[in-house]
Parts: sequence; C-alpha cells; structure tokens
Amino acid sequence: MERQLENRLLKCVDLLLDAVFLVDEGGRIVYVNAACEGILGYMPAEMIGRFMADFILPEDRALTARESAQVMAGHARVGFENRYLHKDGHTVHIMWSARWSEADRLRIGVARDVTRQKRAEAFQITTYAVSEAAHQATDLDSLFEWIHAIIAGRVPLAGLAVAIRPPHNGELSFPYQKGEGGLSPILDEARARALCARVMTEGTALHLSTDTLELASAGQSPRYASWLILPLVTRQEAIGALVLQAPAGARYDDADRELLHFVSAQVATAIERGQLKAELLPAAQYDELTSLPNRRLFHDRLNTALARSRRKQRSMALLYIDIDDFKHVNDTLGHAAGDLLLQHIARRLEGCVRKADTVARLGGDEFVVILEEVHGPGDAREVADKIRSALRDNIRIDDRLLRTEASIGIAIYPENGTDAEALLKQADGGMYREKKG
Repeated sequence: MERQLENRLLKCVDLLLDAVFLVDEGGRIVYVNAACEGILGYMPAEMIGRFMADFILPEDRALTARESAQVMAGHARVGFENRYLHKDGHTVHIMWSARWSEADRLRIGVARDVTRQKRAEAFQITTYAVSEAAHQATDLDSLFEWIHAIIAGRVPLAGLAVAIRPPHNGELSFPYQKGEGGLSPILDEARARALCARVMTEGTALHLSTDTLELASAGQSPRYASWLILPLVTRQEAIGALVLQAPAGARYDDADRELLHFVSAQVATAIERGQLKAELLPAAQYDELTSLPNRRLFHDRLNTALARSRRKQRSMALLYIDIDDFKHVNDTLGHAAGDLLLQHIARRLEGCVRKADTVARLGGDEFVVILEEVHGPGDAREVADKIRSALRDNIRIDDRLLRTEASIGIAIYPENGTDAEALLKQADGGMYREKKG
C-alpha cells in the first residue's frame, strides 16, 4: 500500500512545473522529476547518478557548496539563487527552497526557473543605469566611460569601442576605445570602420570569431575570443556602432545578445541626447560673437574659483574691463566694424592671461578676467598693464588702423571681498573711477 502511494506521489511530482531534486550526502542526484528537462534541457536519466555540482555554473559552485552545508546542518532555506548551465550552453537562473531529511539522509530541493524574471530585472536596471549616465555625464567622453562600466557589469568584456557618425559629417570616427588595463586603441580602425558601416547599413549585429584577429590594433596580443559589433540605432537613423571585445574563453549567448541589443538601443538614445547637449551647450554658456564665456558661465566659474581659493587659502583677482570710446567706433564705422573690433579684443585678452584663467564677455564692450592663485595686487596690476599695452597695438578693421584704450578695475580676494557680489562691486567701481580719472 505504501509503495503504491509512493508511486502515485512520484507521478504527481512529475506534473509540477518546478524541478524537484533529491541529493545524497555526497552530492549525487538520486531523483529528479520530469520538469528538469524543461528547465535545464536534461532528461532525468541523464542527471541521476551525477554530481549536482557538475551542472552548476563554475562561478557559483563555491557559494552553492556553502549553502548546501547550511541546509545539511538542518537550516531549511527558501529563496537561495544560483546559476546552472543548460544542456545547450546558456545560463539558467534558479531559485531554491531546500531542506535536509535526516531520516532519508537526503537533501530535498525545489528549483524554480527565474531566468525570465532576472532578464526583465536586468533590462530594467540597465535602462535606469543608461538613463542616469545620460543625465549625469558632463560630456560624451564621460558618457562613454559610464556605458563601458554598465556593459562590463552585465556581460564578460575585455574591451569596448564606440564608433560614431557625427550629425553633420559622414565619416565614422572612434571617439572611445578602451581595453583591459586602460589599453587604447584596441582596434585596427580602417578594418573596424568598414565592418561598423556594414552593421549600420544592415541594422543587424555581427559576430566575429577568433579567426578574425585582424580587427585588433597593431601590437595587441591576440588572446581574445571574439568580437561583437552592434548597430546604434535611434528612431531616425543609425548613428554608429558598439564594438565589444570578449575575453578569452567567453561567449555571448542568446540571452547576452538580447540584452546587448536592448542596451545598444538605450545607448544610441543617450549618445544622441549627448550630441544635442554638446551642440546646445555653447549657445547657453558662450558669447556668440566672441566665443568667450558669457555672463552665466562667468558667474559659475567665479563661484568655483572662489570655492577653490577658500579651500587652498590662496588669493585671486577679478579684473573688470571697459573699452573706452567704443560707441564712437560703432557710430563712425558701423556695428559690423564694432563687432570685428570686439572679436580682436577678445583674442588679445586671451593672449594676456594663462590658460587656467577665465576671460568672459558680460555684454557690450564690458569684459571680465578671473585670475586664480595670484600673490597679491601686484600680480593683478601687472596683468592689467599687459592688457592695456596689448589693446594699444594697432588693430586693422576694414583697412583702418584702430588703437583702443581700456579702463580696468581690480578686486582682490579676500582683501576686497569674500563673495562674488562684493568682488564685482569693487572691480566695477574701480573701473568707473579710472574711466572718470
């Protein structure tokens, strides 16, 4: 009677969608129901008698051994997750509930396939990560670094290159290439450019096997397993391609490729947004006529310079510059000549300061200069004299030679003020006093 009941129970267990395993003290499978074939691809007869560890992803074996020891010590577990290799080679994510049967000296485990759930979570996490990168990155270079880190966190990756076709230029370029240990470049660009263009035209991924080693840059050790090139496609067009370099011994399975296709679409949108930001940023922060920082960017840089000066306990200077009799140039030669004069003045001002300093145009004929890490008023006066001398040199405008004079006010941090408003007021006042004097 008991034997009949046991057979009926086993038949019922075979109807379950989850896999049920009985594993002995040595780690060998003594029973598994029919559901294992749907989850791992193996028929029960192919698994019974083999070690459970043989089917576990190598990276998860040590963790699983520790978990098994806990179960065999009498601690029932629900919700433990690890990964197994399907018969066809792809990875399967399993969630376990397990306990130890002391009477039978067997570990009883119920395995649920959560691969689809994990994949959906990965898509969601990746979408958020790429979106966050697009918003946080200050420029395309930093965006590419974020994307590299995101992809490396999802799939095996030895190197990444990004090919981009600029909006107003048809030539594919590689603004980002980085391999293991910061190695760059990783590609033979001529070969890669042709392959990326093909992928962009066809709109499908291209997998290159170990035999296609000529894609690697000269001098690079040919120890990588394969390459995967994915198109970067927005709603309008293909804007470039991602080139992934797989480590030796790694392969991108169907789940990896599905995720990478999804990632490439997200990345394409992020890059397109970054390109638009790069185009709009100059208009928002730079003066259209002189290409100098405008009033908004000047205030940002002044506050940053003040913060650095406070932290380093160093002096800084602010020069407020007004071009004398500029209105006369506009009135006699016209506004076009006045604009040309302002452009010449901007270049001469830049030539009088260090690259680390800031020259900005506030509007009209008013300019400001931020001088960081000066020793005192003497340094600022020296730069002011250099500016006056540079502006007095003849400037040719429409076949006429012009000499300009400038009134310059100086404010020193912290002697003349410790905030932006106080320094500007001091420098502006000094400029007006010089102009009237």
